[in-house]
Amino acid sequence: MSNEKIRVIRAREHNLKNISVDIPKRSLTVITGPSGSGKSSLALDVLFTEGKRRYMESLSSYARQFLGLAKKPAVEKIEGLCPAIAIEQKTVGANPRSTVGTITEIYDYLRVLFARIGKAHCPKCKNPIQAETAERITELLLANKQDKTVLVKAQIAQEKKGEFVSALQSLFNQGYRRYIIDGQAYKFRDVDEINELKLQKNLRHNIELILDSITVSISEISRLQEAIEQAFNLSGGSVIIEDEERLIFSRERSCLSCAYSIDEIEPRLFSFNSPIGACKQCHGLGFLSWYNMHNSASEDSDYVAKCMSVSKACNVCAGKRLNEKALAVTILGKNIIDISDYSINDAYDFFQNLKLAQFEKEIAYELLQEIINRYSFLKNVGLGYLSLNRTSRTLSGGEGQRIRLATQIGSSLSGVLYILDEPSIGLHQRDNDKLINTLKTLRDQGNTVVVVEHDTDTMFNADHIIDMGPGAGTHGGNIVAYGTAQELQQDNKSLTGDYLSGRKKISLPEKLRPVKKFMMLEDARANNLQNLTVSFPLGVFCGISGVSGSGKSSLIFQELVPALKERLERKYDAGTFKHKLKNFEDILSLVVIDQSPIGRTPRSNPATYLGVFDDIRALFANLPESKIRGYQPGQFSFNVKDGRCKECSGEGNITVQMHFLPDVIVVCKQCKGKRYSKSTLEIRYKQKTIFDILEMTASEAAEFFVHYAPLKKRLDLMCDVGLDYLQLGQPATTLSGGEAQRLKLVKELAKRGSQTLYVLDEPTTGLHVHDIAKLLKVFNKLVDKGNSMLVIEHNLDVLKTVDYLIDLGPEGGDQGGAIVASGTPKQVVEGNKGYTAKYLKNYL
Repeated sequence: MSNEKIRVIRAREHNLKNISVDIPKRSLTVITGPSGSGKSSLALDVLFTEGKRRYMESLSSYARQFLGLAKKPAVEKIEGLCPAIAIEQKTVGANPRSTVGTITEIYDYLRVLFARIGKAHCPKCKNPIQAETAERITELLLANKQDKTVLVKAQIAQEKKGEFVSALQSLFNQGYRRYIIDGQAYKFRDVDEINELKLQKNLRHNIELILDSITVSISEISRLQEAIEQAFNLSGGSVIIEDEERLIFSRERSCLSCAYSIDEIEPRLFSFNSPIGACKQCHGLGFLSWYNMHNSASEDSDYVAKCMSVSKACNVCAGKRLNEKALAVTILGKNIIDISDYSINDAYDFFQNLKLAQFEKEIAYELLQEIINRYSFLKNVGLGYLSLNRTSRTLSGGEGQRIRLATQIGSSLSGVLYILDEPSIGLHQRDNDKLINTLKTLRDQGNTVVVVEHDTDTMFNADHIIDMGPGAGTHGGNIVAYGTAQELQQDNKSLTGDYLSGRKKISLPEKLRPVKKFMMLEDARANNLQNLTVSFPLGVFCGISGVSGSGKSSLIFQELVPALKERLERKYDAGTFKHKLKNFEDILSLVVIDQSPIGRTPRSNPATYLGVFDDIRALFANLPESKIRGYQPGQFSFNVKDGRCKECSGEGNITVQMHFLPDVIVVCKQCKGKRYSKSTLEIRYKQKTIFDILEMTASEAAEFFVHYAPLKKRLDLMCDVGLDYLQLGQPATTLSGGEAQRLKLVKELAKRGSQTLYVLDEPTTGLHVHDIAKLLKVFNKLVDKGNSMLVIEHNLDVLKTVDYLIDLGPEGGDQGGAIVASGTPKQVVEGNKGYTAKYLKNYL
């Protein structure tokens, strides 16, 4: 039995209602259901957490001694559990040197490839650089440089100095006239004078010998060659020979015209973190911070952080991160940064069509295969528009997740339980098809793939579906339906089945709002935008669509938003501003709601962000028992010493550093995770402590505070945007980008009036289609009040309901950045241009 399925028995984690379920191995299983129904609790908090715990248990006794501190998931038993890997929507890396190339390890392979078959060139004159043998140098010297003064420069090791000087002294006795130079020229009459100068000048690493070959006959060849070979052997091979005019040749890699030399080419030369490869000005960052530029001596950390946030491109490497030596090594005329700047699609084609000499093919064959395969994996998960040089900090959660997915496919593991959290986020339907094929590939390698997902196509391609619900929070936590997509369609109890079968659907609007006025933006050319002039409709619901990497975010967040913001704030000089923005006068305010976090610490949560917590603390402080004790609102804050738990400082958890393993987070033994002191928790409102209130979901809190007007409005708005399942005290660090975005929308809805332009970036992220229907009602209410709505979106249920659609493309990266179509959804479909029209047709 355990060889064929993973059996979860009586899981009670979070809102799970003592559920049991079987997950077939070597299959693709989708866990779906309304937002907050318990999908992630089952997939991540039960399956993955227990899989990770068992893995740690198999390690050393050092690791096992901490397992008793780690919280086990609330489940009676899990049978047949495989080693588990979770591919979540989290930041890929915060290091400014971290790029798509480094986190996928493709850049590491490129570094080895360039070290093996790269051709060195002089950065100044671009001529090839190569090394010569001692015999070849002697031959060229005698053939071309007779009757010249020749300088032999030898870079020698400290322990070889004495031996080197002795060898030269023996050569002096053969009749050559010579100089030893250290910054200036010297002429010597005897060996004693040489030794005296060596002591006086304290020669370190450079001893330079001039052979004054006024007349050199054929019979003297052997002695001249002996001198050169002696220099080679004693210096470790780092020798340069030059005459009075220019460098002739070198045992090093050297330019024969510019006297420029390059050390042995090794992978470290192409590393952003290596002192021999990184640009010395920016230390491999590609930019200079204000702090670096001005070398401030201030020790104030806030001041330093503020300075670090102001930066400009490095003026030495022009943002390329590497020094001139690294950039002078090329393959078919392209250096490693040139290739890293290619999109994944273009780089894949470059290496597929790479023409090499036979000996180069033999050297690089396995490297090239690995590079091509990894590029292919990234293409197959819909990331062909990215480049290896794209910094990891600029990646969305969905992009980061798909990069990790591609990396896992490249590892070719088998017998593993892979758990993915909505990998389709941020993907156009065209690219989503590639993702589904990738998930099937992972399954076909002998793995068990469990995906938390709302995407309809993924469900129809899955082997099994687990439908959670029926509602969110306390109203969820049950398995409503189980089976294939076709079986769910026949189940009248399944909300997901209702939408899969068409019994329920997001209807087309009865009538579209007519566009009465357009705002025009000219000369948009950020990133891949092709000098666009775009007309944005005002007073309507407008969608911005296009395949991944087509330029949607560049157009809205790097062009339109900055231009409009500066005009609204009147902080610009109309004569020098690079954009021409027309007909924006009807817009009085701009609200940009993206998916950035609402807070970066666990202390930040929905209640603090929306200001709800201030009212709750004031309510508790006004209770009779609080007044008797003299408690102020600060008593009920976990940021204030008076009321919080002293053991965990109001965190509720304690982090145990594991050094060689990820940190283990354990519940505080003093407060048992409640964050407050015992005396603070003695104060109750309707039998609820301050901790109990923070544990409530938005829907529970809205019902609890139904007669308390200051709270009711914001709590109802949370429910309206599909956040009814969210706990008031849930740490901000655990919120998805879509949840953070909808919280920002709630905050704005509570205070805005009309003539506002709302800009949102994929607000349907993480939403079940039933919750998307709720969100669309909110959007349409805002537009009906006299506002304008601009939404970047891939979800076709949303795009079919907009009043106006602007579609970018036709492809991603260099092949995107153009307006493919614009108009009503029907007009876009009838125009039959671009991928959006192709997929949207079935929804109309």
